[in-house]
Amino acid sequence: MKINLEKMITESRNPASAEIDTLSTIDMLTVINQEDKKVPLAVEAVLPQIAQTVDAIVNAFSQGGRLIYSGAGTSGRLGILDASECPPTYGTPASQVVGMIAGGHKAILQAVENAEDSLEMGAQDLKNINFNEKDVLVGIAASGRTPYVLGAMDYAKSVGATVASVSCNPGSAMSLCADIAIDIVVGPEVVTGSSRMKAGTAQKLVLNMLTTGSMIRSGKVYGNLMVDVEATNAKLIQRQVNIVMQATDCSAEEADQALNACQRHCKTAILMILSGLSAGEASTLLNKNNGFIRQALSK
Repeated sequence: MKINLEKMITESRNPASAEIDTLSTIDMLTVINQEDKKVPLAVEAVLPQIAQTVDAIVNAFSQGGRLIYSGAGTSGRLGILDASECPPTYGTPASQVVGMIAGGHKAILQAVENAEDSLEMGAQDLKNINFNEKDVLVGIAASGRTPYVLGAMDYAKSVGATVASVSCNPGSAMSLCADIAIDIVVGPEVVTGSSRMKAGTAQKLVLNMLTTGSMIRSGKVYGNLMVDVEATNAKLIQRQVNIVMQATDCSAEEADQALNACQRHCKTAILMILSGLSAGEASTLLNKNNGFIRQALSK
């Protein structure tokens, strides 16, 4: 299959960097920095589509569904990075947000030749995790045409799941296939075709929004505090204490006592202090309110 790279924005040449190899180091970096400044504005232009996707993910989570990322190369690695950071930050099971990459685990660290060119493997990787209609698939590819991702998207649509795409070439095959197309037009890269740069930054910003927004909407944040954080190291144990103190204006001693009484579950400790309930009572009330502290406090 012939690929017409010349028509892709992400493969076009950037006039701002046409002579970058002749510049001093500071001038070279200034060109890169000036181009990078365009990325958040490009993301701003697609906030409505990002919001649609967040709402679809929240709905999926409420029904026991999952968020699955599918990508290759840089895009696949960004999906895996975003997924891997959800359990420690928000106390989610590792199966709730999953990153799939063309070529499998080996491809996280090094390129796997031709892996991204297989439509069938994209679909098979979803079948291997029992992907179903309750899940949401987000295909990620700067080009918008990666066969592995398209195969995954086609399979996800065939089982009735919501499908979104994150790409940097509007009107791409992925955009046309998706229920929700997030087309971030960041323009040509400083180094022609090096889509790990502006395109990669744009994708990272969008994935941050997808999971952060979904977790906030799912009750994982109180104010701006990550109240479902898991204490897996000394830093996070102290963070739990700080979160309870910030949420309740209590002392460090009170925070630690409440946390110890409820197996170090921040939400429960916060509700205990704010409501005067026991650990068991606070836990029961939280469960009745789907983990939302504000709702539990209003009862």
